[in-house]
Amino acid sequence: MTSGILRIGTGILFLAAATGSARADFSDGKMPDGTYHCEVYLLGMFLNLGDITIKGNVYTGPVTFGTARQGYNYQMDANGVISWLGPLGGYTAGGNSLSMTQATLDGQSPPSFDIIMKQPDGAFTASTCTRGDNQ
Repeated sequence: MTSGILRIGTGILFLAAATGSARADFSDGKMPDGTYHCEVYLLGMFLNLGDITIKGNVYTGPVTFGTARQGYNYQMDANGVISWLGPLGGYTAGGNSLSMTQATLDGQSPPSFDIIMKQPDGAFTASTCTRGDNQ
């Protein structure tokens, strides 16, 4: 009986430690620095939506060709929801608007975020931006 309680207590401690470390990445309010490649799956294929570069609390892009012209600030809350404080290329052009951006930092795979965009016709499209593995 005592060993069962000990195992349960130890399991809870490990779970709390793992949960704490996953949330710690969000608590500093920023994504890891790097270039994030953004794609959307549409009509049976992946379409390149450009690269977003993040350094500290500043982002540039998305850039498909050439270099970004200007950097803008962004904020990330403790739940990993990103608020872009400037334009975001085609995501915020032509009648499109941002619905939500959710970060994923699980430690097992490269950091990423999903951008949910609302199109002028009311439909929603999601794209995933993943940091290159070599960073």
